[in-house]
Amino acid sequence: MTHSATAHAGAPEAPSWAYALPFTLVWASAFPATKFALLDSPPLLFLAGRFLLAGLLLLAGLLLLAWAWWQGERIRPGRADWLALIVLAGCNHALYLGMSWSAMREASAGLATIIIGAGPIVVSVLAVPVLGERLTWRKAAGLLLGFAGMVFIVRHRLSGQIDTLHGTLLLLAALALLSTGTVLYKRLRVGIGSSANVALQLLLAAAIMLPWALATESLDEVHPNARLAASMAWSVAVVSVVGYMLWFALLRRADASRASAWLFLTPPLGLLVGWAVLGEPLALDDFLGVIPVIAGIALVTRAGAMPKPSAMPAPCR
Repeated sequence: MTHSATAHAGAPEAPSWAYALPFTLVWASAFPATKFALLDSPPLLFLAGRFLLAGLLLLAGLLLLAWAWWQGERIRPGRADWLALIVLAGCNHALYLGMSWSAMREASAGLATIIIGAGPIVVSVLAVPVLGERLTWRKAAGLLLGFAGMVFIVRHRLSGQIDTLHGTLLLLAALALLSTGTVLYKRLRVGIGSSANVALQLLLAAAIMLPWALATESLDEVHPNARLAASMAWSVAVVSVVGYMLWFALLRRADASRASAWLFLTPPLGLLVGWAVLGEPLALDDFLGVIPVIAGIALVTRAGAMPKPSAMPAPCR
């Protein structure tokens, strides 16, 4: 055990909500950043650049921060680790976001929110056979309550005018990928530290995304300007780096269903961010849906004892 590990052995762990609340706020801020970015760049090319820059930024941080070595953090994956990282990079980043962003051209924001917002329910169902988690009546009631509140909040934003079968199928595929990636993060053991884990996932996501983007989109569609640069900077530094670090930290401290239940809070926070940044109108009755969302999260996160945090993901947006 290193000196740092000894020093921190008796330190109390932060509660899960200390990671969940800032994560949901960061995740909600991705919506206006995405709207700005798509005005000047195709979705896949933007995502490839975002993942590459975020991964390089995290790797640079690993090289510059002495605490990673001081705490004994391993940053060199083995052969089995690389396979797990590729799967996680595809599910949690490249394929999930690539499909969901591409679907935005053919589906309304309301439909996308509802389909992707069903993630906590899918994760909880998958976690039963894959992770051995229990789906109690209290947890199930909380999931349904949270989902109902989220649907109520976005009900006015459902627009069948642009919803296509192809766009809907892309969103369903994105939902399946994100849910699978969340559960696999808990199931697969990657023998490196958490920072290196996120950094390598982002770099691998860029490697997966870039050929896909270049094959389906044109660089001529990218219009470099201050707005695109600001969107990229926020998406890289805040959404990808800070957001994913918080998300995976939350997943290490809570089981998959409890961690993913916090995603129900993203739509109401997204409305607030959209109002503050984009000037989008708010309807007072939209926030009636916050009541069942909060009640649902409380039911799920308090259903039974929380597992002890672990340094590595054990046998989840």
